[in-house]
Amino acid sequence: MPRGKGAFVCKQCGYVSPGWMGRCPACGSWNTIVEQPFEALGPGRKAARAAETPIPLVLAEIEASDSIRIDTGLSEFDRVLGGGFVPGSVVLVGGEPGVGKSTLLLQTLLALENRGIPVLLVSGEESASQVRLRSLRLGGESSRLAVLTETQTELVAAALERLKPSLCVVDSVQTLWSREVGSVPGSVAQVREATAQLLRVAKDNGIVLVLVGHVTKDGELAGPRVLEHLVDAVISFEGERVQPFRILRAVKNRFGSTNEVGVFQMSECGLVPVPDPSGIFMDGGDLRSGSVVVPVLEGSRCLLAEVQALVAPTSLAVPQRVARGVDRNRLAMVVAVLCRRARVPLFKYDIFVNVAGGLALEDPAADLGVALAVAAAWKEGPGGQGVAAFGEVSLTGTIRYAAQGGKRIQELARRGFTRVFLPVRNAEEQEAAGGAGPGASVRGAGPGASVRVELEPVDYLEEAVKKVTTRRGDG
Repeated sequence: MPRGKGAFVCKQCGYVSPGWMGRCPACGSWNTIVEQPFEALGPGRKAARAAETPIPLVLAEIEASDSIRIDTGLSEFDRVLGGGFVPGSVVLVGGEPGVGKSTLLLQTLLALENRGIPVLLVSGEESASQVRLRSLRLGGESSRLAVLTETQTELVAAALERLKPSLCVVDSVQTLWSREVGSVPGSVAQVREATAQLLRVAKDNGIVLVLVGHVTKDGELAGPRVLEHLVDAVISFEGERVQPFRILRAVKNRFGSTNEVGVFQMSECGLVPVPDPSGIFMDGGDLRSGSVVVPVLEGSRCLLAEVQALVAPTSLAVPQRVARGVDRNRLAMVVAVLCRRARVPLFKYDIFVNVAGGLALEDPAADLGVALAVAAAWKEGPGGQGVAAFGEVSLTGTIRYAAQGGKRIQELARRGFTRVFLPVRNAEEQEAAGGAGPGASVRGAGPGASVRVELEPVDYLEEAVKKVTTRRGDG
């Protein structure tokens, strides 16, 4: 290929093609391949060839500094990061517009600056006066936070070299542009070059670099996938604008777990950490209304989520299966097992499943709760508050073992739930450990209080459905 012409690069995944194509063969996205200057494919090649041969280090002689972390001042943020920022790490924070990314990071910067830690905010989307107005709302009237409104990558890198802050936030990486790349800001080449330049400065000077990234209409981080491979941690900030609660989770974390989640509540004074979020995602299980509470594990914490179901006759040839907070394919599988194994005829009904509070369930142990909520919504269960369930539903209709069942039961007892459907193996494990057998008392919420939790072990889904429903016609 002649050097003067260029190459075609996918904006979604970074795939390089010799010619234009309507669909990217790597990620399958349509109309994402655009022409980029050839120089954008390999900036710094000549400098790399001219550099001296590097000398490798001996692993045993390298000093580890993972124990030196920077506390963010927000407990839920620290939980997701694994205990705070690691010096020299690069963190990518993504989320939908308006979810609170800038607010969260500005609160972190203000908290660190109040403790005397040098920090820097590089704002490419907001002016200095707009940042000042936001800081006033967050209580930073007398803050000495350093703000740089610059979008040229080389100038930002020079400022980092000169100031050497402990933490730098770039809001956002899509606004940066480099004079070495002949394309518009936000393009694949510009985002990749800006990240590479700032990453080298951050690693060499031990600076924590936090990059704010946009998301696509599908909810994924915008830009090439190689951007996620460059950084040390990818943090996703989720939530709906109409809901006051926000969920922070790690998609990738080289210095901690990716299973932890942090919960925040949006208020007039910014984001407030929610240390005990179980109560905000559920309102009690009531089988009469097709509601079952499910204890799900998110890292080291157990959250209680309320699964609500609505089953209604349909006049459509193909009934609807609408899921919110539950994977739609997972719901289709659970409904198919209900129809085939538990003999619940749902072929002529629309099914709507919702998880209260905007929580997204990924734990397979939520299957039993979803199945019982759908069955109860169709047949109208006997009712009663305080009904919970957990267990994975297999294609054969058996209820499979769920990890850390004791922690789930203790959390349900602490919240006052009195009836729990669970796999037989979990009930046997709890009884063998000296805990709650069927109908035993478990320590509940409140000092000196105890709640009588009735454990309902079930082997098959059909057995569980019979226990929670009353027979009536399918009309």
